[in-house]
Amino acid sequence: MRGARWPRGAVVAVMLAVLATVVAASLGQTLLDDGRLAWRAAVLALGGGGLLLWLVAKHLTAASFGLANIVTLARGALTLLLLALLGAPVGTALGWLAVGLGSVAVALDGVDGQLARSRGEVSDFGARFDMETDALLILVLAALVWQLDKAGAWILLAGLLRYLFVVASYVWSWFERPLPPSRRRQTICVLQIVSLLGALAPFVAPTQSSLVGLLGLLLLVWSFAVDVVWLARRASV
Repeated sequence: MRGARWPRGAVVAVMLAVLATVVAASLGQTLLDDGRLAWRAAVLALGGGGLLLWLVAKHLTAASFGLANIVTLARGALTLLLLALLGAPVGTALGWLAVGLGSVAVALDGVDGQLARSRGEVSDFGARFDMETDALLILVLAALVWQLDKAGAWILLAGLLRYLFVVASYVWSWFERPLPPSRRRQTICVLQIVSLLGALAPFVAPTQSSLVGLLGLLLLVWSFAVDVVWLARRASV
């Protein structure tokens, strides 16, 4: 770690993201009649921002934080705002707010990668930042689907698969082998997020949302299975 020296723009970007998250949560308090929403968002944003700055100082070697990472940071802020919604009063307003925030987050997915390539900002840190933001977004959306009684607790598996994969890497070292870039993996990740947003929509009945969520989960399980088989075959080589 390079002491307290961060790439140019990193601290300002994180501070603005924290502020925007708290302001947005404050506006959402009235809509949801949840007086603690801003406090939850503040704790999550400050904790997440501090962790990100520590990781940036440790792993990002570029001179500048970069526009691509700023877009990923915006998606991360939206994800933490969604996480703060857990525990809010259940109702139509919560469903629509979750769908709105999640839709913006998924609309930005891929923009950071395109910016990184076009601006020469590609980095291992940026790729990992993007992947972990996607993983957390899926977990949070799945938890909201469960909270709104749009599907059973089984929907949480959609968000836990990534973390189970990480745990498996501590047991079997071949799980740590880098996976090749995959359009299939990227597409199914987006489809999983979209299916969860569809399940959250207030006009979708629980029986329908459960089916939508199940289809998305099955696609994700299949995608993970493909990667596990690929890794297992090369482990014996």
